Amino acid sequence: MTGDHAGKLGKLLGPLGAEILTVLWRAGRPLSVRQVQERLNQGRADPLAYTTVMTVLSRLAARNVLCRSAVGRGFIYEPTVADVAELAVRDVIRDHGVAAVAHFVDQCQTEPHLRSRLMRLVQGEPEPG
Repeated sequence: MTGDHAGKLGKLLGPLGAEILTVLWRAGRPLSVRQVQERLNQGRADPLAYTTVMTVLSRLAARNVLCRSAVGRGFIYEPTVADVAELAVRDVIRDHGVAAVAHFVDQCQTEPHLRSRLMRLVQGEPEPG
């Protein structure tokens, strides 16, 4: 992840939330609290406590940034968003609803390439090669 994306992700989720989501994206599969903690603590001078990681994972799940599934006596976590842009869009729509969508469409009207892509997406057409 580039520094720019990491900075944006940190603004949306806080620094530890951003680190955790990055760990899960890189893993490409659901991870337990312990697995996330181990990956976060690699090369860290002051290791994070299990409960700290568990708390942030739970908060991210409550915000629907992660989904969690019960496995044995614990949970595994995986992202519900593919990237920073999807997370930002979800937050804007959650906070501003239909008005945000209307403004987005208005902005697309001024950019021909965005407008044509939006029309293809709305019509369910596949993205060009």
